[in-house]
Amino acid sequence: MLPDLQMNDHLRLRKPHPCGSYEWTVVRLGADIGLECKGCGHRVMLTRRELAKRMKVNLTQQERATNKDPKGLP
Repeated sequence: MLPDLQMNDHLRLRKPHPCGSYEWTVVRLGADIGLECKGCGHRVMLTRRELAKRMKVNLTQQERATNKDPKGLP
């Protein structure tokens, strides 16, 4: 399944960037996704399909889910 992303989402990828950082920020949305390394600031473009293979977790989406329902209350 292709990821549902928004601008400025923080992602953790499966393999580290050569600088050692696993975390990236979404800086462009479209057919290709633009990512910026949080360690060194390097920018890359990946297709949505390639990003789906490489992505481990969307940290922003996890944070939204925990803030939405903090103690099991509606």
